[in-house]
Amino acid sequence: MIELRATVPSTLHQSFAGDVYNSAVYLKRCFAEIETSVVTALGEDNLSKKMRERFVSEQLNTQFVFSHNTKVPGMYYIETDDEGERSFIYWRDDSAAKKVVEFMSEDIVKQLSTGDMFFFSGISLAVIENQARPQFWEIVKQLKAAGVKIVFDPNYRARLWDSVEQTKQQYDTAFSLCDITLPGVEDLETLYNVKSVEAVIEYLTPYNIDEIVVKNGPDSVITKEGQTLQSHSITPVKNVVDTTSAGDAFNGVYLGARLDGRTISDAVKLGAKAAGTVIQQPGAIAPKDVFQQAMAQTGL
Repeated sequence: MIELRATVPSTLHQSFAGDVYNSAVYLKRCFAEIETSVVTALGEDNLSKKMRERFVSEQLNTQFVFSHNTKVPGMYYIETDDEGERSFIYWRDDSAAKKVVEFMSEDIVKQLSTGDMFFFSGISLAVIENQARPQFWEIVKQLKAAGVKIVFDPNYRARLWDSVEQTKQQYDTAFSLCDITLPGVEDLETLYNVKSVEAVIEYLTPYNIDEIVVKNGPDSVITKEGQTLQSHSITPVKNVVDTTSAGDAFNGVYLGARLDGRTISDAVKLGAKAAGTVIQQPGAIAPKDVFQQAMAQTGL
């Protein structure tokens, strides 16, 4: 999406962001050898052209970035308070990304089936038009059958859904198909009234998900792989500027580390370091030099 962020009074800074895209950027920055593709649809306008150029500048594969001849990118405006917490205004009714399933032909699905991992979020799921979701789930099933790991981050945004019941129905399908899930406690609290990391684990256990990674803000991360439950402590960040993309950075670096053969414990440490670095910078995408200097301290 196009990101507009208030800097000083009456001045806006324009950039590009979006939860799955943010994760892809941070994954690629830390694990350059992992081919990382973005699956989305843009328009044919100048901002769409610039967005595609930004993807390329971050070394992301754009072969699955499709062009719609009448739609445009979605846009959002973001403000942060003194504690770095965010508020958003969205313009996405005419977003090309809503039409992305239309471009996912049998040949495209075959190409995606050669990958190791397919990652989608509750936001990307909500954006897909209602009538296209059955086709999306068939695509996910085909990828899973081909041996692609399916990864789902609930990332719940109430305003993007028609109702809580609709969301729960779609999330139930996502949880039943995914191999890895990365929920935050607050994402599931509203939907399922689960108020702790332990309650989230308990709720998700019947789905038989291979790898559950529960994020609880600055407090902790708890993971469950098979029957192995681990608690990972997180060092809180004192200087929080903007919490935008904290979870996205964690997701991208965690998944990159797992693809790189790292243990769950090491992957959590790297993901937490990435998230802690990003929230000390304004906007969703931290400056590359600042981010990579911070991550270099981990020995990555």
